[in-house]
Amino acid sequence: MQFKDIIGHVAVKERLINTVRENRVSHAQLFLGPEGSGSLALALAYAQFINCLDKQESDSCGVCTSCRKYARIIHPDLHFSYPFFAKHKDDTAADYISDWRNCFLNNPYLDLECWRNQLNAENKQANINIAEAHHIIKKLSLKAYEAEYKVLIMWLPEFLDSQGNALLKLIEEPPAKTLFLLVAENPDKLLSTIISRTQLVKVSRPGNDEVAAYLMEVGHVQEQQARQAAFISEGNVQRALNLLNEEHSDHFELLVQWLRYCVTDSGLSLIDFSEDILVKMGRENQKSFILYAISMMRQVLLCKAGAEALMRLSGAEKGFAEKFAGLYTEKQLDNAVEVFEKAHYHIERNANGKILFLDVSLQLVLNFKYATFRREADSTYL
Repeated sequence: MQFKDIIGHVAVKERLINTVRENRVSHAQLFLGPEGSGSLALALAYAQFINCLDKQESDSCGVCTSCRKYARIIHPDLHFSYPFFAKHKDDTAADYISDWRNCFLNNPYLDLECWRNQLNAENKQANINIAEAHHIIKKLSLKAYEAEYKVLIMWLPEFLDSQGNALLKLIEEPPAKTLFLLVAENPDKLLSTIISRTQLVKVSRPGNDEVAAYLMEVGHVQEQQARQAAFISEGNVQRALNLLNEEHSDHFELLVQWLRYCVTDSGLSLIDFSEDILVKMGRENQKSFILYAISMMRQVLLCKAGAEALMRLSGAEKGFAEKFAGLYTEKQLDNAVEVFEKAHYHIERNANGKILFLDVSLQLVLNFKYATFRREADSTYL
């Protein structure tokens, strides 16, 4: 994994490269970033750069023996630890390394659900057990085989629980030329004793344009579809990839049509639209459509508040947001967001789609029809 293979994060990449150039590599670092942000891929690219035999100005060479082994995740001095679904109390991450290797190489932005599906774990609980902690201590006590640094990349150390205390001394005083790269998503679930012993590398979500470009490259989809998936996912690359795997429809056109029926109180049209379009979309598409509606209403709220610079829309979507923001009050728009959020909650809990969407439609009619003030909707959009 090279830095050039990871979308966005220009400033983080530059900072990591400079630590190597200036010989300031901390022995324990915590890559903290939200799900699907690419923090795991960044940690691996960083480790590859550190051990590259022919470092370039802004990346590892990609062709030396070390880089080739890193690219296939078979370097003898590169170790991984991650949550797994143990079948026996003595199981360690090494027992699942083949599955891990395949999962990561297929998708470096993987999340826990993707990893769970790789192992067919069903309802088992993920964990990094005490046997794994002892295994880490054992293998890091050995000398490096061929690289300058031994590297342990631990993905989701939140799953260590109390057994993570067994690693505290090793993290604080590791053997020479040994690196701990912890990749976490939720700092609230991390042991405070681990946080205090690591140097923080904060990773943010990539931008919508960067995610859309990545989706067009790896997913071979049209620009409009890629942009909608990027917009709904809000920078979560794994979620965006999941959206591409669903039977996709144009969420923008559907939302505009639905809102047109709501704001004009077209009762019969709303009933037909709910039953013939929304209910027949299928549950996963319903969820992504409602997420899109939530995101759009939030963009409309930004426009209403005069924060156009923060909006992530362009073209017809931006035009819609600007027009809609001028038609209704901030309270009404905020109410619409709340209605959509509750709808998403109930869809996830297998609510009856026919009843749910008709109820949501009626709530939107009441919300938009009985306004503090009312203007006629612009026919171009509604």
